[in-house]
Amino acid sequence: MSLSPDLLARIRAASDEHGGPRAAMLEALKLIQHEHGWVSDAHLAEAASALGVHRAEMEALASFYSLIFRHPVGKTVILLCDGASCWLNGAEEVREELKRRLGIGFGETTRDGRYTLLNVACLGGCDRAPAAVVGRDRRLVGPLSPAGVAALLEDGL
Repeated sequence: MSLSPDLLARIRAASDEHGGPRAAMLEALKLIQHEHGWVSDAHLAEAASALGVHRAEMEALASFYSLIFRHPVGKTVILLCDGASCWLNGAEEVREELKRRLGIGFGETTRDGRYTLLNVACLGGCDRAPAAVVGRDRRLVGPLSPAGVAALLEDGL
């Protein structure tokens, strides 16, 4: 599967908008991930070619950022904060309820491909602790509670 002509055009345009090919590499990865859900090796190589940069440069950048997914993820990614404020406000109980309801652990995807659960060091949502970021639009939600996990999942994330 190759990148669409429209996506390739947006990647090339990002080079002009961001000050050159190297400055546009992260934007290219984000564009690919937004359209496909993750960045495959083939897509990474196509983007590198479109920008005129070495594939190794794109790979180094993609592997540096933990929120650039290099393997398929679920339709909805749930990033659960593991920061101090969230931990102190009950994140452990929320984490266990999410794992129980989804039947997966961190770094795993449900069998139906609907959810991937990831823990992150901090989301910067301390005022909503415990917090999570969900979905492609990266919506910050919280404060979460074990009782509210069912509603969060049923909300059609």
